[in-house]
Amino acid sequence: MSAPTADLMDYADVIARFEPVLGMEVHVELGTATKMFCGCPTEFGAEPNTQVCPVCLGLPGSLPVVNQSAVESAIRIGLALNCAITPWGRFARKNYFYPDQPKNYQISQYDEPIATGGYLDVPLDDGATFRVEIERAHMEEDTGKSLHVGGATGRIHGASHSLLDYNRAGVPLIEIVTKPIQGAGDRAPEVARAYVTALRDLLKSLEVSDVKMEQGSLRCDANVSLMPVGASVFGTRTETKNVNSLRSVETAVRFEMRRQAAVLAAGGEIIQETRHFHEADGSTSPGRRKETAEDYRYFPEPDLEPIAPDAEWVRRLGGTIPEYPWLRRARIQSDWGLSDEVFRDLINAGALDLIIATVDAGAPVDAARSWWVAYLTEKAKEREVGLDALPIGPAQVAAVIALNNKVAKQVVDYVLAGEGEPADVVAARGLGMVSDESALKAEVDKALAASPDIADKVRSGKVQAAGKIVGDVMKATRGQADAARVRELVLEACGAS
Repeated sequence: MSAPTADLMDYADVIARFEPVLGMEVHVELGTATKMFCGCPTEFGAEPNTQVCPVCLGLPGSLPVVNQSAVESAIRIGLALNCAITPWGRFARKNYFYPDQPKNYQISQYDEPIATGGYLDVPLDDGATFRVEIERAHMEEDTGKSLHVGGATGRIHGASHSLLDYNRAGVPLIEIVTKPIQGAGDRAPEVARAYVTALRDLLKSLEVSDVKMEQGSLRCDANVSLMPVGASVFGTRTETKNVNSLRSVETAVRFEMRRQAAVLAAGGEIIQETRHFHEADGSTSPGRRKETAEDYRYFPEPDLEPIAPDAEWVRRLGGTIPEYPWLRRARIQSDWGLSDEVFRDLINAGALDLIIATVDAGAPVDAARSWWVAYLTEKAKEREVGLDALPIGPAQVAAVIALNNKVAKQVVDYVLAGEGEPADVVAARGLGMVSDESALKAEVDKALAASPDIADKVRSGKVQAAGKIVGDVMKATRGQADAARVRELVLEACGAS
């Protein structure tokens, strides 16, 4: 029997009595332009049922064709996870009857996945690492999306009717499944969060997905079971479905450990079932009894050729795997000489990758940091968006940094307003630097003639008075002159250099 969700064991008692065993299943929507088996677009947020065709709707007579770009992404993901890539494998039909799957089956991979037997060394909060073994990564297609209307929770129970949007049906998915994760002890919830965090960062660095959990591009199912300390047989697991934030992954695992421990301590049995996670209070509630592989009646997909990646192709793709993001961050922090606190602030602000890309585009580190964490952060707050949502990118910021600061801010504002690239803005608005020496000298002479008393002070050795003349020249040139060079010309003209 199952205990009420209010019956939770103290976490310290859970760890004293039980060993947690985790299993993480992460679904990743690939960022391909078209779906897995047809040419429909995959743009997020389109009007319902506008990105569908006979193939992804499963209409009679339609035939699927494999998306090569999706296969390439799957191979790169497998290689990044230290998996072996299958030399030959087939797709299968996974049969189940839910309205969000228009064919009444899902094209997936069963006993011949694209990648098997890998691992990921996951960084934890204290700098230690925990190795998570990967069972498999396989290709499949996503389902449509159900909207349950009329209930209080947004779920089917209590709803008056349901609406179906098949735009997502057929979008390429990679499901990454771990082997049972043991030995984490009291850090099991942290390990779960750290694993999904590392996986998200890795997938983003591979540029195979936007990994936006809030949009469903990355979805996590957390399997949890408990066995008495010293036992060797796994307990019955539950699967908390579609946990959609990193913090919630940790919360869901901790809650299930405490709930299951209370059930077992009271002499009850854990039911193998899916469970729903509730963001409001961090609890889970029963979903449906979990199907087994036999329930899905897998059989080979007759309409698709087997996948047989060429060994040379796989080797070339292996050469595209980037440095792990967390190792790259540690190297960059050392190179830049930043404290843990400062570096963590850059990460939390969403600025680090933007700063790195700006430096890669040729900007000095300090200038790139200053622009992203100061002026551009201010602009992002004004617009109530994240830094990465601003309509200006690292290459553009690097181009702006090459300008003097007064003009640079003007250029940034115009770029943010949609007036084009920095160079186009400078040309269109006449914001280019005045570099003609004769033109600068002429402006200096005008400023000196207009303020003879100031000129006399400079000539008498009071060089600090030159600031007034420099300011007048900068105003006359609309900030387009090099202030340091203007000062030099003022002192030269007054014989005070």
